[in-house]
Amino acid sequence: MTATSPMFNDNKLKLGIFSANCSSGMAVTKVEERWKNNWENNLDLVRQTDEAGLEFMLPIARWIGYGGDTDFHGGVLETVTWATGLLANTKRIQVFATVHTAFNHPIVVAKQLATIDHLGGGRVGLNVVAGWNKPEYDAFGVELPQEHAARYEFAQEWFDYIQKLWTEDQAFDWEGKYFQGKGVYSNPHPVQSHVPILNAAASQEGRQFAMRNADFLFTPVFDFEQASATVREINEKAAGVGREVGVFTFCTVVCRPTQQEAEDYLDYYANQNADWDAVDYLMKLQGLHAQSFTPEALASFRDRFAAGHGGYPLVGTPDHIADELEKLSATGVAGTTLAFVDYAKEFPYFRQEVLPRLEKKGLRLPVK
Repeated sequence: MTATSPMFNDNKLKLGIFSANCSSGMAVTKVEERWKNNWENNLDLVRQTDEAGLEFMLPIARWIGYGGDTDFHGGVLETVTWATGLLANTKRIQVFATVHTAFNHPIVVAKQLATIDHLGGGRVGLNVVAGWNKPEYDAFGVELPQEHAARYEFAQEWFDYIQKLWTEDQAFDWEGKYFQGKGVYSNPHPVQSHVPILNAAASQEGRQFAMRNADFLFTPVFDFEQASATVREINEKAAGVGREVGVFTFCTVVCRPTQQEAEDYLDYYANQNADWDAVDYLMKLQGLHAQSFTPEALASFRDRFAAGHGGYPLVGTPDHIADELEKLSATGVAGTTLAFVDYAKEFPYFRQEVLPRLEKKGLRLPVK
């Protein structure tokens, strides 16, 4: 892999930030201090995480919010232009662009991301989304295929087209089932010889797509036993096609000096002041059109959706959170994203208290 990408460094547990481009981040809450996803806050956050040595920033591509009193994720910075700005203002961190295959033409995406990779000196990443959110398809006037197989057949051709554009030096014709092109080429190619690929998938078709194409599978963790089982499954499936695919997940962080303070704040924002209408609508959409969560998990984890979109809860003291991340790493999970109610204000305490503990545990190396 290319030396410019921190995604393939020697840290046993990779860390990133998730959904900072979206209003309220991952917390479906009405509290006043919930994340304001303006450019100034994003710039502040990415500079902090870049200096702290985190590996990546991962955005959510969202076009329609989830309603409720806050219209959760109703305000969103578009991910390709967002990634461009962040890369222009950082030195080391990888910044992913999250791209819906159904809404973005391969030729345009190939050119955009190659341009960004030159701007950032070889640090762009691609998070491929095959699609699940029907209201967004309705907004674009595009039909959401009900069969997962059809979505991933389309996504595979989309992805193959981009890969050819990134590697082929001569003009070529593309005659596929979904795309056709004459005399096509894309110059320049990305700086990286291999742009890191991330894909979130839970369905059989989605996992097969990830095994063929992704470097990292992004999937929820409900408990450590389930995480270990998921890692074993992915390792076996990846080995079956001669590849290695790391498993990433996402976590909600409430880090405070005492356990009681952390639990009290969790109750304050994710129970007393949760935007329950938005929570229930989000869960309804997930249950109807996505397979990221099982029906049982959706019923059991309503509180986790309020706290952080279903992310695994890291709630407590720095020692407790470091211990939890150590247990997560022991399952074989290669990395996780982090989300806070107010990312830029809460990350400094996490950086000061938790990151050194992770270094002592051998999960991360000191920043040079």
